[in-house]
Amino acid sequence: MVCDPKRGFSLDPRLAIIPAPMPPVAASQRTSVLTPDARALLERRARRLRRMSVIATTEAGSGHPSTCLSAADLVAVLFFREMRLSVADANDPANDRLVLSKGHAAPLLYAAWAQLGVLKEEELGTLRRLTSPLEGHPTPNFPRSEAATGSLGQGLSIGLGMAVANRLDKSQGRTFVLLGDGEMAEGSVWEAASLAALIKADRLVALVDVNGLGQSQRTARGHDTAWYARVFEAFGWRAVEVDGHDLDAVAQALESTRQSDGRPVALLARTLKGQGISWMADQDNWHGKPVPADKLASALAELGMGEDGSKPLPVHVPATPTPCQPSPKAGTLETDPPYKTGEKVATRNAYGAALARLGAADARIMGLDGDTKNSTMSLDFMKAFPDRFVECFIAEQNMVGVAVGLAARGRVPFGSTFAAFLTRAYDFVRMAAVGKANLKLCGSHCGVSIGEDGASQMGLEDLAMMRAVSGSVVLYPSDAVSTERLVREAAGHDGVVYLRSTRPAVPVLYPASERFPLGGSKLLKSSPEDKVTVVAAGITLHEALAAHAELAKAGIPVRVIDAYSVKPLDAVGIAKSLSATAGKLVVAEDHYPEGGLGEAVMGALPAQVKAFRHLAVRGMPRSGAPAELLARHGLDAKAIVKAVRELVSAT
Repeated sequence: MVCDPKRGFSLDPRLAIIPAPMPPVAASQRTSVLTPDARALLERRARRLRRMSVIATTEAGSGHPSTCLSAADLVAVLFFREMRLSVADANDPANDRLVLSKGHAAPLLYAAWAQLGVLKEEELGTLRRLTSPLEGHPTPNFPRSEAATGSLGQGLSIGLGMAVANRLDKSQGRTFVLLGDGEMAEGSVWEAASLAALIKADRLVALVDVNGLGQSQRTARGHDTAWYARVFEAFGWRAVEVDGHDLDAVAQALESTRQSDGRPVALLARTLKGQGISWMADQDNWHGKPVPADKLASALAELGMGEDGSKPLPVHVPATPTPCQPSPKAGTLETDPPYKTGEKVATRNAYGAALARLGAADARIMGLDGDTKNSTMSLDFMKAFPDRFVECFIAEQNMVGVAVGLAARGRVPFGSTFAAFLTRAYDFVRMAAVGKANLKLCGSHCGVSIGEDGASQMGLEDLAMMRAVSGSVVLYPSDAVSTERLVREAAGHDGVVYLRSTRPAVPVLYPASERFPLGGSKLLKSSPEDKVTVVAAGITLHEALAAHAELAKAGIPVRVIDAYSVKPLDAVGIAKSLSATAGKLVVAEDHYPEGGLGEAVMGALPAQVKAFRHLAVRGMPRSGAPAELLARHGLDAKAIVKAVRELVSAT
């Protein structure tokens, strides 16, 4: 294996990737879709986009103008000829939309919307300032951003989710995704490409800016648009190679996407990074660097505006989109869960049933899964609403990205898989929070209590992972009633919500009428003489209740709290119990000790805890029966009794 910074990687230097120029097309062979006047106007708009991007990044003192320059012609044709949208109504489900997957080209996006009148051109001078909505990479602080991007490789998944929503709305709107060729190395791009072709997402268009340069060297494939075309075609897409700086060719290629043959379309545009500035064009080491202030005048002179540069650009009014049916409105589920205390139901089964019942009341609810639906039990939702279910197969990154795209179009998506496998998609979850996405996730098969499948299947890091997400809500129901109630709470909360479900069947603890508000807890056992507070959730709550019964026989009263809301935590309620038990606390959780329920309680109430025993999974688990594993890792009723006795005897 060799690496040439100008050519890329190869097993043999003789096979090194060489940038491939687009084959020339004689003018006589080209069928232009642009009139001379239309072409001249698009040239002016593209030049203005370049100038605005360069000026804004130089004024900011940071940014990525070179990647804006490579894609300016693509964006000019897209925004000012091809896209059908209502500028006044960003939420019109009929609109064409652009997801800027290569989020570092944000100044170009802002410049395009400025030319459409959404921004004043002088507002671009606030780029990257603390008080400005125009951040270094797109976020919802700029309302025309379809999603937060900039962590590369996510935009195509998000665009696919939006395309699925369009299909449900019977919208003719197309979803365009502008990608950089560097991010094509991300596996998530090809997860999205595979699923898009499989479900025939024919209103999805990927625009790949093949400028041949990454951050630190040439991209792996350089300017080889033919390679990208072959791969997209192998996945089932229609692929079109185009010179990305030939406005006629770009216009013709984009126009061809209006007609569907049942396949998504990939436009592979050969461009030059830094196009328009001679000393930057196709030159390495300009990624993430603005034009220096002392070179700005010369750069703008090269970019130019032509003889008509002093004339203002005419206001562009995009073509009106084809009307479609409105997106569904919110609905509520008012009936109580159909469970009776004492019956045994796994919370994963209750999750699937709850999702199906909620889906009947609220048409915004969507289900997604990663080929685990007969284990997460989202299968129940799929059976009830097959048109609102997306099987994403074993591609968890894409599952979360598609869910984010659905949320961007007003749906309420619930994505499900084993909690352990959501670790693969963590960056997507993190970016969903950056984008303020209304994302719901359920991780099943948590902890050692799953039993014989072994450590590879056990979610033991998920509470820590999801608690760390900014603004997230983390829920851990312990029975069927609390599961259904918390699924409803999750649907009604705007933001990222994670629900942890377990595999074994457990007794129903609560009456069907019980409510479970976010940020609450349930005090299940208490007396004025309690010696210790035991906090648990999920499978360990049932062990805590068994421990309570054994301790009561021994004359050691304890109180037991169901901390079903791990984040936000009911610090006030737990503090009251700690005050009543002299600050003595036992936390039992089927999770690693780092970042889970125990650390949540200790982080919220450090002054109130005087003595603490933290029962959690320590060491690497192995296969075994659930009861054996709970005992092996000190999480069963016997271990809780021992911990309580230690705290009582220490006084």
